[in-house]
This record gives sequence, structure tokens and C-alpha cells, in this order.
Amino acid sequence: METYGASNAGGAFDFIHFAQQSQTISRVLSWVFAIIVFACITEEGYINQPSSSEQQCIFGGSLDACRYGVGIGLLAFLTATAFFILDIYFPQISNANKRKYIVIADHVSSGALSFLWFVGFCFLTNKWVTMAKPPLIGSDSARAVITFSFFSIFTWGLLAYFALRRYRKGMEEFPQNFTDPAPNTTASYAGYPPVGVESYQQPPFVANPEPSSEGGYQPPVY
Repeated sequence: METYGASNAGGAFDFIHFAQQSQTISRVLSWVFAIIVFACITEEGYINQPSSSEQQCIFGGSLDACRYGVGIGLLAFLTATAFFILDIYFPQISNANKRKYIVIADHVSSGALSFLWFVGFCFLTNKWVTMAKPPLIGSDSARAVITFSFFSIFTWGLLAYFALRRYRKGMEEFPQNFTDPAPNTTASYAGYPPVGVESYQQPPFVANPEPSSEGGYQPPVY
């Protein structure tokens, strides 16, 4: 039986099955794309003009563009690394609630990063195309940043979709209205009635409530 897309705890880790999962492939691609964006900007994203000693960003001279690219690349790298480790240990987690919270966090963070990559792609592309003349050094790195920012939108979007699918599957397998079949605390023990319930006992005999027509004493009928 599986809970939230993974088998119950106690089974052996199958690396081949883990590596072939669509979620794992998307996670690794997102991790690689984040490294490429981060590395390209830090290596060739900043240039020095001959007339100035200050560094300028390759994307139209906007330092905010380079800072955004470095920031989102570093954030995506750390997030992909953390959830990749959680994916490995996920089958060993026996608590269904912990699995649910991990899947929810994966869905929220992946959806947020997909949106942030979309904003970054639009921002960096706008700064690049509005330049009058692209620089001779770093142009390939700038195009790589824009390209892999675009790819990251879809890889993180897929991760958000996979997490949502795992959440729905887990809710079907482990519904919220599940209760532990504990014994009824109001049940009677050793023949005693529950607390707050008055007991009723059938009388051992029924007396004749009507007096005799002769007016004499009549013994009760057994």
C-alpha cells in the first residue's frame, strides 16, 4: 500500500525506481538549471566599462537584474537540494501527517519558484532586448541565463503538479475523517450500566392491583 505517492515505511530503497520517476528527473533538471543561471551571472554577468571602474550588470547595466538572477538561482538550488534529500527519505517516514506536510510544502514552494522564474525570465529578457548594443563578452552567458530561466518555469511547474497529484492521492488513501476505533468509554463493564443511564429491572412477580370482590385479603399471584 502507498501513502502520498510512496510505499509504507520499512521497505528497501530502490535507487533505479527512484531515478526513473518523473518527479526525480524534474527535480534534477531544476537543480541543474539553477546552477547554470547562478554560475553564468556570477562568472560573466558583471562587466567593467573602460570609462568607469564600477561593475555593471550585463543585462542593460541593471544591477537589480543580476541580483535577481543570482538570488533566484541560489534559492532554487537550495530548495531543489532540500527536497531531493526529502524524496530519498520520504519512503522511510511512517507518519502520514508528516508526509502530508512535506507534500504540501513541496507544492507551495514549487509553485512559488515557478512564478518567480517566470518573473525573472520576463525581467531579464526585457533588460536584454532593450540594450542598444549587446556586449562582446558575456553575451552567450546572458542568453544561457534567459534560456534556462525559461526552462525552469516548466520544471518547477511540473514539480508543483506532481506534488498536488501526490496530495490528492494521499487524501483518497488516508481521509481526514479517519478515527481510531477506540473502545466506547461509556460502555458498561461487568454488567453495570453506563454512567448517567438509569437501570430498569423487571420485578420478580406481579401483584394483583385490583382488590377482591369479596373484600378479603388475596395473596399475590406468582
